Amino acid sequence: MKYRLLGKSGLKVSELCLGTMTFGEEWGFGTNKADSKKVFDAFVNAGGNYIDTANLYNNGTSEEYVGEFMAGHRDDYVLATKYTLTNPTNPKNINASGNNRKSMMNSVEDSLRRMKTDYIDLLWMHVWDSLTPIDEIMHGFNGLVESGKVLYVGISDSPAWVVSSANTMAELRGWSRFVALQIEYSLLQRGAERDLIPMANHFDLAVTPWGTIGGGALTGKYLSDDDKGPKRIKEGSARLNERNTLIAKAVKEISDETGIPGATLALNWVRQQKGVFIPIVGARTDKQLIENMKCVDVTLSDDVMNRLNEVSKIDYGFPYDFLNGDVVKNIAYSGMYDKIVNHRG
Repeated sequence: MKYRLLGKSGLKVSELCLGTMTFGEEWGFGTNKADSKKVFDAFVNAGGNYIDTANLYNNGTSEEYVGEFMAGHRDDYVLATKYTLTNPTNPKNINASGNNRKSMMNSVEDSLRRMKTDYIDLLWMHVWDSLTPIDEIMHGFNGLVESGKVLYVGISDSPAWVVSSANTMAELRGWSRFVALQIEYSLLQRGAERDLIPMANHFDLAVTPWGTIGGGALTGKYLSDDDKGPKRIKEGSARLNERNTLIAKAVKEISDETGIPGATLALNWVRQQKGVFIPIVGARTDKQLIENMKCVDVTLSDDVMNRLNEVSKIDYGFPYDFLNGDVVKNIAYSGMYDKIVNHRG
């Protein structure tokens, strides 16, 4: 396992991030403590140090397990958790969720207690609630950083305009800025390429994508009725629609040709994008995680990348298709676009 800087910071994190949403059984698809510990140990033994959880995962059990597994070696890990979703400690309180400062402070205190630690390396805002003023969020984050309870802050599942506004405000006011962005991104879901990923590269945000193997759809397990193993994707999911099934079939075809597992193809297509991409890998068993972590020893060829790009391509819409059209390129660059060697687009 190699390490990367977490965005515009000096924090060194493993090139894969362990997702722990499966730690606990309250949601019906997770794992018990013993099996969760095997997954955790497999990740750590491979050199992983970047652990991702959230206050709500399995109603707080994920945080409890992670805290127990880190005991005695807390400083060895980069621990990331999230606030915003309903705080399981007090779920019926109207202010026990959302981006507001009361939710933030109470959630952090409860997370620290559940994980038996006195600080969080990276605190994510889990989702944008469309209600809380951005300055309230960033001022609250900055206070937590100044208190030492949080070292870095990140943002998850939010529009690009929110992230860019927040980071610009933080820079102007001397507050702690976001160093990382968490989004859904995969061959099946490339919408983030329109605004979120270019914005992340502009602000030097590390991207920690979730859903990189499409919930298992890109492993090929949903292409045949012969696979009787446990499956998380429900019938009717967009991950199994006609377009995404064609993409999964293309991944299976390339896998058969190259011998590279479908999960590795999907993970490395994300890892080899422009910028800092650190995929979240989660698993129900240590065996499954160990197989997926082998992706760090593989580099996809340009031919494979091009084939995956082509089969999964999306329409970018306005203004991107307009700006990339021949007419605009001709009049915006005096007909010399092809002679410019350092395009930023």
